[in-house]
Amino acid sequence: MSDNSLRLVWIYPDLLSTYGDQGNALVVERRARQRGLDVQRLDVRSDQQIPTSGDIYLIGGGEDRPQRLASERLIRDGGLSRAVSNGAIVFSVCAGYQILGHEFINDLGERQQGLGLLDVVSTRGEAERCVGDVLADIDPQLGLPPLTGFENHQGVTHLGKTARPFAKVRFGKGNGVGDGYEGAWNDTVFGTYMHGPVMARNPHIADLLIKLALDVNALPPVDDTWYEALRQERIAAATTPA
Repeated sequence: MSDNSLRLVWIYPDLLSTYGDQGNALVVERRARQRGLDVQRLDVRSDQQIPTSGDIYLIGGGEDRPQRLASERLIRDGGLSRAVSNGAIVFSVCAGYQILGHEFINDLGERQQGLGLLDVVSTRGEAERCVGDVLADIDPQLGLPPLTGFENHQGVTHLGKTARPFAKVRFGKGNGVGDGYEGAWNDTVFGTYMHGPVMARNPHIADLLIKLALDVNALPPVDDTWYEALRQERIAAATTPA
């Protein structure tokens, strides 16, 4: 990328965009423009080829059948995997998170191959569905404030040796394994179960992706008044007994 431009790719909005996850693309785009960047945003539908020249790729959540179709098409296309090999940043949510792993359970009850971009494996949980507000502490290595989001999933995601937990849960279920971890990341690939949309609740995650794309340590400050009000409201909701 050039010093003043950012190529943002929203993957399969026709299949993977539940719970307002497309809002993540809106937040990344806005916060980049607030820093004077020329943002080129491309929404790629499932019948289109994934470009390999993007800087940041975003994937949302979806129902079981669309998730299976998305995984099949992403594997067949190969563009996202090639982009990651070239250093692109990927942030995925819920079904998109599972797709980035080695495998998950599809709508037919079968093990479905994923992209293998994260060292995780997802199965179908037998316990109560994970639903509700979440508050978690993001991996200190990423230098971000606490994570707030909304989870709604039956999936259980197990991390392999090369995947780092994205966050440690204070309230909520996270990956559903029972170890208190939420999401996973490795190098430039991130996955989480958090909806909300997660970028609106946690704009510093959007800033992190932009910094990684620009290869800089800091960005010019912007007005976070609206975001911080939403953050505090949702943090209170997560920590207040029902």
